[in-house]
Formats: sequence, structure tokens, C-alpha cells
Amino acid sequence: MVAINPLILNREGVYQIKVAMEEKQTLKLDVQGKVDRFANGHAGKNHSHLSTIGNSTNVKWHVCPVEKTDRQKLLQQRGCVIWITGLSGSGKSSVACALSQMLYQRGKLSYILDGDNVRHGLNRDLSFKAEDRVENIRRVGEVSKLFADSGFICIACLISPYKRDRAACRAMLPTGDFIEVFMDVPLRVCEGRDPKGLYKLARAGKINGFTGIDDPYESPLDAEIVLQCNTGDCSTPRDMAEKVVLLPGGKRVSPGMKMLRRS
Repeated sequence: MVAINPLILNREGVYQIKVAMEEKQTLKLDVQGKVDRFANGHAGKNHSHLSTIGNSTNVKWHVCPVEKTDRQKLLQQRGCVIWITGLSGSGKSSVACALSQMLYQRGKLSYILDGDNVRHGLNRDLSFKAEDRVENIRRVGEVSKLFADSGFICIACLISPYKRDRAACRAMLPTGDFIEVFMDVPLRVCEGRDPKGLYKLARAGKINGFTGIDDPYESPLDAEIVLQCNTGDCSTPRDMAEKVVLLPGGKRVSPGMKMLRRS
């Protein structure tokens, strides 16, 4: 099953969507890891009062005249988040790089937020404990939202094993701007690849809480795009990326995506 959401504005620059900060509060996780519908609400242009956002007090959203729709018209593309999830070794990063290259060749601007890469900087203070994994995904979700607001096509590729965390990231964005890609590759295939040697370490008891071994992976039930590989002989990353961009069919195909196929 493959379904595509629109990535690109049409040639006339028509894009019927309001900036999220003007329409609703943004969602985040509370300390228990649940979606808190009020803790991270932006003030927006219609709110002049000071607000308390999480642990920050007396803050106010500052509105600028150049908005998301203006940036999208300038770039001639729709800012969104393509969230690639799956087990370690499923090919998330490889598909993300192939997809970014494919978009670049079509004149579309994208940026990859890779799970390992963000832990080299932004999230270097986080471990792989349950509470830190929640915070890791929350931060990447917030940064992804900023990229989408800037008009970029943000490709986030992380294991992101828990449904509630992925749902919280989806809720940060307007409907249609979060495109979930599930790398549906079984554990035996991922473990057979073991590109980083992590499964071997987990099986030897040298890594605790490793997803798929002694920590669960909760598969998406309603991902926009599902890329399957049930054997060791799978499609190449470029072929999989091409499915994200090119294949018709599914539940949410759009004229915007058809235009991308022609470019």
C-alpha cells in the first residue's frame, strides 16, 4: 500500500492552508509522555497576552509579515515533513538520502534530520532511556516543524518506535503536512544486515533496551506510505525513494504530487 500526500504548490502558487500558529495551539508531550494539548500552544497573531509555555513564563509569540505561504510561493514547493520510521537496519537513512537527491534533481529543497546525526549535536545530552527517547523524538518533531514552516521538505529518519511519540509529532503540523513512511522490514532481515553491529551487541547483552530485541517497536497502522522488504533481496534505496515520489494510487494522492512527477 502506497499513498502520497502533496509536496508541491501548483504552478499558480495556489495553496489553501492557514499557518498553523494562527489556527490552533501546537501539541507536545507532557512529562508522562502523553500529548498535552495546551502546554506548547503558540500565542499566534490574535493573542497579545503573555503566556506560560511549559516551564517558560511571560513569553509571547512574535508575528512577522513574511509567513509560511509566502516562503512556499518563493520556493515553489510545499513545506512538509516526511517522517521515515522503522527498525534499525531497515534502510531509513539510505532511503532518506536517495529521496533528498531525487528532490534536489527536481529543483526541490529538502533537509534530512537523521536520528544518529542529531545525537551528534542537538540531542547529544540524551541517552537511550525511555524518557530520553521521548524527548529525542519531541525535539526532532519541533525542528521538523520549523523546517516545514520555512518551506523546506524535511525528511526525518528515526526508529521512533512508539506510536504516541509519532502521533505527537504529527499533531504539531497542519493536516496533510506530516507524511509517515513505514519501512516495513522484519526483524530477521534487519538483524541479518546489522550494518552497525548493534544487534550483535544487543544479543550479547552489551546494549540494553535495544528496539526489536528487548524493547518494542510499535508498527504504524495508518502510515501514508509503506515500503516493504520481506527477504534479503529488496529494492534499492533509490527504487524505494522513487515510490515515495512517483507511484500513483493510495488514499491521499494529490494534484500537487502529479505535478512533481512531471518536473
